[in-house]
Amino acid sequence: MRRTQIYLTDRERKAVKAIAQRLGTTQSEVIRTAVDRFIDRESLAGRLDLIRSARGMWRDRQDLLDADALRSEWDRLDAGADRS
Repeated sequence: MRRTQIYLTDRERKAVKAIAQRLGTTQSEVIRTAVDRFIDRESLAGRLDLIRSARGMWRDRQDLLDADALRSEWDRLDAGADRS
């Protein structure tokens, strides 16, 4: 762990101190927890942005199977297998 100096507004400092007292922990631990949660949230947002940017990327491809037709065929074959 590395020591890092940050600047907090009076409001932030008072809130961090109050949270630390309520939780029975240190102000540093409160700040580390907040930073970890922010990193997790932003990492998830980054993954979601990446997934969203890939949406439709194969839209114009002509060499792919028709998923609806393929699924219908599987359903037809599955229904026939149930009768056996």
